[in-house]
Amino acid sequence: MPGISSKGRMMPESPIRKLVPYAEAAKKRGVKVFHLNIGQPDIHTPEVALNAIRNFSGKVVEYSHSAGIPSYRVKLADYYKKHDIHITADDIIIGAGASEAILFAFQTIMDPGDEVIIPEPFYANYNGFAINAGVKVIPIVSSIESGFALPPIADFEKSITPKTKAILVCNPNNPTGYLYSEEELETLRQLVLKYDLYLIADEVYREFCYDGSKHYSCMHLKGIEENVILIDSVSKRYSACGVRIGCMISKNKEVMRTALKFAQARLSPPSFGQIAAEAAIETPDSYFEEVIQEYYQRRNVVVEAINKMEGSFCPTPKGAFYVVAKLPIDDSDVFCQWLLEGFNFEGQTVMLAPASGFYSTPGKGKDEVRISYVLKVEDLKQSMVVLEQALKVYPGRTI
Repeated sequence: MPGISSKGRMMPESPIRKLVPYAEAAKKRGVKVFHLNIGQPDIHTPEVALNAIRNFSGKVVEYSHSAGIPSYRVKLADYYKKHDIHITADDIIIGAGASEAILFAFQTIMDPGDEVIIPEPFYANYNGFAINAGVKVIPIVSSIESGFALPPIADFEKSITPKTKAILVCNPNNPTGYLYSEEELETLRQLVLKYDLYLIADEVYREFCYDGSKHYSCMHLKGIEENVILIDSVSKRYSACGVRIGCMISKNKEVMRTALKFAQARLSPPSFGQIAAEAAIETPDSYFEEVIQEYYQRRNVVVEAINKMEGSFCPTPKGAFYVVAKLPIDDSDVFCQWLLEGFNFEGQTVMLAPASGFYSTPGKGKDEVRISYVLKVEDLKQSMVVLEQALKVYPGRTI
């Protein structure tokens, strides 16, 4: 029988999705499952985006330009100008979600065996993208005690080798919700300049900042304009995960010319997704004001509840819609599966993502889980009750 590729064997399962069969089985048993495992918002997609699809009048769903529909890219450039990011349509390549955009970036700037430094915990699929591109992730550990602040710059510097080609940061961060400050990003700017590295900035949660905090983009960093590659997406901004539209942005013309060749090889991004995404740019500011206020309330429900649970700790993040919480458990993978397989409280349970899957360093995250606060407040309150009851009876409780 033919074998499987070494790359295929190395590819990790998604820590977010691998427990789906257990959740499905729980539901078949009549157990209500609160889904706190995945960043799928329940916020409504803007009507202006939905109407653009409903009112599509074309007779043929055509290929678009490989870099994306020109009118969309022009409109997108105008969106960024409002955020003081001054680019042109030619600096943008539309991808099938931020996922494809990151893959384009990896393939464009790194050869197999090259290295990318990423503060961990980090979005689990970065590991998968790196394996796909044949590059190696070098993790720099951040701690829950600091709220997952940027690790000391010395930790980055000692990890730089001749194979290091890039640093990747997610800001605001998935899975931690941490919002990097201008000062933290400035330290990375100096490192990028000193070693002539690329800085890949995943900023898909830009709009989601709390407590009066402001997002500072890596595109605002002076003197490294040719080094920065911005990754963005409409999935979370407009609660439109299924349209699969993201983008890769850079002022580096050679980078963009090369990335376009990868984009051409997959022909074009999804047409209906682009139509919806272009229309979504017209979403009024009032939509975001309501959404951010809603997430602010949801965050507070989760953080306050966890910090009242014996032996548990959860920092208060200033961005995105995730928290990483430390719980009195022996193994987060076992715990998250047990929640679905061996526990329910009054016919209810919770589905979490084991934080071990968001680390590249073996053994890290074993007593941590990621929680997506994407459910309405009433459901979050009840899910926290269920989680507290689960911790009281979990066989692997450590405190």
